[in-house]
Amino acid sequence: MDSHPWRLGARGRRWFDASLTLGLLVPGFLGHLLAGQPLAALLTAAQVTPLWWRRAHPSTVFAVVALASAAQAPLHHLPIVGQLAFPVATYSVARWSPRGHGRGALVVGYAGAVVAAWSWIGGFGAPAITLSAVTPYVVTITAIVTAAWALGFAAQQRERYVASLVARAEQAERMAEREVELAARDERARIAREMHDVVAHGLSVIVVQADGARYAAAKDPDVAVGTLETISTTGRESLTEMRRLLGLLRDGDTGVAPQPGLDDVRHLVAEARAAGMRVEAELPRTAPDVPDGVGLAAYRIVQESLTNVRKHAGPGATVALRVSVGRAVEVEVRDDGRGAAAGSDGRGLGLTGMRERAAVHGGTLEAGPAPGGGFAVSARLPL
Repeated sequence: MDSHPWRLGARGRRWFDASLTLGLLVPGFLGHLLAGQPLAALLTAAQVTPLWWRRAHPSTVFAVVALASAAQAPLHHLPIVGQLAFPVATYSVARWSPRGHGRGALVVGYAGAVVAAWSWIGGFGAPAITLSAVTPYVVTITAIVTAAWALGFAAQQRERYVASLVARAEQAERMAEREVELAARDERARIAREMHDVVAHGLSVIVVQADGARYAAAKDPDVAVGTLETISTTGRESLTEMRRLLGLLRDGDTGVAPQPGLDDVRHLVAEARAAGMRVEAELPRTAPDVPDGVGLAAYRIVQESLTNVRKHAGPGATVALRVSVGRAVEVEVRDDGRGAAAGSDGRGLGLTGMRERAAVHGGTLEAGPAPGGGFAVSARLPL
């Protein structure tokens, strides 16, 4: 069921105005002619004809109708059909013109009510024009003019109110679209950070292990077998995480697979040691109860830091890893490698991603060359 109010279209409005104008003009003009009142017929035509343009030029139409009505006072002292055009013109100016024009039309209507009543009393042949004789006519004409103005003013108010509602709805729709766009952008950035961490860490482990397996295969095949097993495990884990992340981009896949947390940092340490990295880790003995988002952020920061050590610190670097939980989760990863001397293409997103992860949870992250050599990453994530 359509709840919108019924309104005339452009063609319907033209037909309505034509019917209104002709409906007053033809009977009034012909009626006065048949009654032997040619002057009244001309005055009726002068007052009614402008109503054809009342929507496009309401103030001008009202002025013409008011002047024709004023000209009637000294020329014809009886009511005519053309008098019906005045309330219609008053409604039109209150409906489609500025409010000041509508108030002016109302004042003109009140003045015209007094003039018309005074003229008609004389035309009816009253022996004397008294206040008691004029008052009923003034009150009646004033009431008609006031009602016409009030209807036009109310219609204008309603149209402005509807227009304001439409504008607010359009603004709310634009804001909703903007929020959806921003949310989608944030989600893409989050997925990009996750993908970077997964791919960079997984591939760096695989590359290091593959290089080690290549050199060890000639001397100790058993070491090569173990290394290949580590490569296989790392590859599968990376593929699993990538499938979960890519699932967020597909309809019908909720991507609710468990994500790594703070307790999984031990797995990162074991994996780094298996790849030949010397890691001195200071971790909580039991898995602390921290929010999932904070745990994931800490895990990713450690993961990215170890990846950067593997890529930039150089061979033989030792890593000191410390994770503590109190009022905040504090993560510190320090190596004794090449530090500021390490080369970089400047296109990496690892440090940027770590800072963004910390900022999301109201935390801070500092990264840079450590005093005495090497590189240090220090993060604090409030609980």
